[in-house]
Amino acid sequence: MKLMVLNGPNLNMVGIREKGIYGTVSYQCMIEMIKQEAEKRKIEVDCRQSNHEGDLVDWIQEAYFNGYDGVVMNPGAYTHTSIAIADAVKAIAPIPVVEVHISDINSREEFRHHSYAAPYCLTQIKGHGLAGYVEAMDAIAAAKAGK
Repeated sequence: MKLMVLNGPNLNMVGIREKGIYGTVSYQCMIEMIKQEAEKRKIEVDCRQSNHEGDLVDWIQEAYFNGYDGVVMNPGAYTHTSIAIADAVKAIAPIPVVEVHISDINSREEFRHHSYAAPYCLTQIKGHGLAGYVEAMDAIAAAKAGK
């Protein structure tokens, strides 16, 4: 199984920004954890991060055209603003996409409560910290296995 793991704007600042919300683990350590957990599950992961909406849209489409089995996506602030990302997720169906948020977006500011992409995702995992990425990989694996 091959998954693309996408992180949106400011996720490269995990471990630096708002440690009370996002924790103290660095972005690089987060990616290493994702890769280690994927290896345990015999999943190939391709981890990417961009602060640019178009990059994320291009990569979502690339997942479709290059035969990825699923996408784990933390769109960051684009969760609440990007119809383009939502349309890209919708366009690649039936490839499963799981939206991940380190924090519980529903317990934060009102504007963070809405996700444009969530209706087109297999599921949304929020507030489980970095473990949410692992849960997302497991959710896609289960969906692909028909469970």
